[in-house]
Amino acid sequence: MFAKKKEAPASLALTPLDQSRPAAPQAQQQAAPAPAPARPKPASLFSQGLTVRGDIVGDVEVHVDCAVLGDVKVGKLVVGPNARIEGSIIAQAIEIHGLVIGAVTAQAVRLYGTARVDGDITHEQLAMETGAEFQGRSLKFRRPVAPQPQAQGHAPQQHAPQAAPQSAPAAPSASQTPYSHVSH
Repeated sequence: MFAKKKEAPASLALTPLDQSRPAAPQAQQQAAPAPAPARPKPASLFSQGLTVRGDIVGDVEVHVDCAVLGDVKVGKLVVGPNARIEGSIIAQAIEIHGLVIGAVTAQAVRLYGTARVDGDITHEQLAMETGAEFQGRSLKFRRPVAPQPQAQGHAPQQHAPQAAPQSAPAAPSASQTPYSHVSH
């Protein structure tokens, strides 16, 4: 009743693995295989039920949903809703759903509705959802101003002494605002 004769087999979009490899060594000598495109590194996951005593360091994406008693310095950090981090955090981007006790430093910080942070946050961008709790100061990064090159061949001009340029690009600005927000 349901049997239908196929006139031609359907072609597959994927090639089998053994067909993608050269059959003879002569083919390998003639054309070098193109390098594979760079794959994004998978995120490291520390799941619920673990306790990490010590620092977590690496230039990778890390998802933490456990207790961490130490500092975290990674590329991107996602703090899960069951996570508790007691230590400072430094990353390019941080998403916080759980509890952080310590200083947070990142270009972009996002506090979700279940987030609780007890410490200063140094950032370029800070976003907070309704319900997030934050006890500390919000410190904005200040990018250093590049010194102006002086024209050569001109007589030196008398100027008032200038303040020494700041060496750390992540220095907070003078408009540091103490901020305490607790949801009601």
